[in-house]
Amino acid sequence: MTNAEKINAFLDKAGVWFFLTTNGERPKGRPFSFHLLKDGILYFGTGTEKSTYKEFTANPQVEVLAVSEGQFLRYDGTVVLDDDAALAADILAEDPAIATFINADAGSQFQLFHLENGHAVLGSMKGHTEEFDV
Repeated sequence: MTNAEKINAFLDKAGVWFFLTTNGERPKGRPFSFHLLKDGILYFGTGTEKSTYKEFTANPQVEVLAVSEGQFLRYDGTVVLDDDAALAADILAEDPAIATFINADAGSQFQLFHLENGHAVLGSMKGHTEEFDV
């Protein structure tokens, strides 16, 4: 199992997890659930009108935090925008519920992104941890 597959599997298990950004000097965390592993790249997405998008374009250093069954995942990295319009369209066609979070009337678009220079920690509060680069 690749490191990206480990993260993807943990996010699947968690269901809902938190995407952490900064707003100026204030930390911000928001629940997320969309992720897609394709060709070894773990994609995330948001609307271009969302605060999350504005925050990570101002400061691309972010972290994903997930908890499931007494274990946690911390995955940080640098946001890289992905302009694959065909992939974004396929995702929206496959999961129309995602479009309900995008304000197309205001000119917003679904923006895919992934993390580069990532580092992950899988662990539990009992002390077992596994660290790896992604």
